[in-house]
Amino acid sequence: MPAAVAHAITTMASPGRGCHAPAMRAADTVLNCRELLADFFNVPSPEQVVFTCNATHALNIAIRSLVSPGDRVVVSGYEHNSVTRPLYDLGADVVVARSPLFDQGAAVEAFRAALPGARCAVCTHVSNVFGFILPIEKIAALCRETGVPLIIDASQSAGTLPLNFTALGADFIAMPGHKGLLGPQGTGVLLCKNLGKPLLCGGTGSNSALPGMPDFLPDRLEAGTHNVAGIAGLYAGVRYLTALPAGAVLAHEQALLADFAQRAALLPELTLFYDGGRGAQSGVLSLCSAHMDADRLAEKLGDADVCVRAGLHCAPTAHETVGTLEQGTVRLSFSPFNTVGETRRAAAIFKKVLSEP
Repeated sequence: MPAAVAHAITTMASPGRGCHAPAMRAADTVLNCRELLADFFNVPSPEQVVFTCNATHALNIAIRSLVSPGDRVVVSGYEHNSVTRPLYDLGADVVVARSPLFDQGAAVEAFRAALPGARCAVCTHVSNVFGFILPIEKIAALCRETGVPLIIDASQSAGTLPLNFTALGADFIAMPGHKGLLGPQGTGVLLCKNLGKPLLCGGTGSNSALPGMPDFLPDRLEAGTHNVAGIAGLYAGVRYLTALPAGAVLAHEQALLADFAQRAALLPELTLFYDGGRGAQSGVLSLCSAHMDADRLAEKLGDADVCVRAGLHCAPTAHETVGTLEQGTVRLSFSPFNTVGETRRAAAIFKKVLSEP
C-alpha cells in the first residue's frame, strides 16, 4: 500500500481534469478501484461506488439524503457518534433499539419492535467498542419487509465480514478505507442504491456548465479534487484482500482474540467483554480493570509498546447499552498482520502492568 501511494503522488494528476498522461493514469486508477470495490461488495454498477474522505463523511451523506427534521429513525444500541450526531443535528426523533451484548436474536427482535412508523433505520454491522457482530442480514430483511430505508455502517466489517450490497438491499453502506480494507487514512467509500443528496457542491470535471451538481453518480456526490494517492493505496489494499481465501481475515482475527482472551481471563481483576467464541464477535475486544482506570491502563500499556485505545471510543450509545458509560473500556483490535506471538506477549505485559503498584 505505501508503494502504491508513493507511486500515485509522483506520477498522477487529477482524474477528469485533462487528457495528458498523469491525468489519465489517475483516472484509470480511480476507475479500477471503483470497479474492484463494486465487484468485492456485489454492487450492480461501479458508478454506485462513491469515494469519500472517511466513513463519517459517507454516513453524513447517507443520513442527510434520507432523514428530515422530526423523522423517526431507528438505530441499534451500538452506534458510533458518526451516526448519532448527524441525526441529532438534523432534529430526528432517534429511537434506540437496545439489545444485550452478543445476543443476535434479541437485536433482531429489538428492531422488529421499533421499526413500525420509522422513516429510516441505521445499523452498525459490528460494534467498534465490543466487536459485537449484529445480524445485519436479518435486520436488513426486516427493513425490506416494512419498507424502511436502511443505512449500514460497515466501518468495522468491510473487508473482514461478507457484505453483499445487492442482497442486503440497503439504501447506503458506508465504510472507511483505512480499517478492514487496508487502505490509507483519509479515504472512505459510500455504496449507493440511489442518487443521494450532495453534502458538498463544487467542481466535478463533468457537465461544468450546469449551475447545480450533476444528476448522476458518482459525480453528484464527489465534489472537488479526489484523493488520488489515497485511492491508489485503497486499491492496493483491496487487491490484497481479494487474493485471500474467503473468511480468512475474520478467522485469523477471531483466533487471535480467543487466544488472548484465554490468557487475560486468568487475571482476576479484568472483566472481559467476550462472547466465549460463539461467533458473535469480530477481532475487537474490550475489557476493564477493577483497580486501574482505563486511561491509566492504556498509558502503561503504551509505554510497553502495546497499542490500545481507552475511553468511550466515540460510541457512548454502546456504553449506555452495556453499562460501561461511567468508566469506559480499554479496547484491543486484532488485525490480519498480528501474530499469536504478539498477542501472547501482550497478555504477558497486561499481567506485568496490572501487578505493578
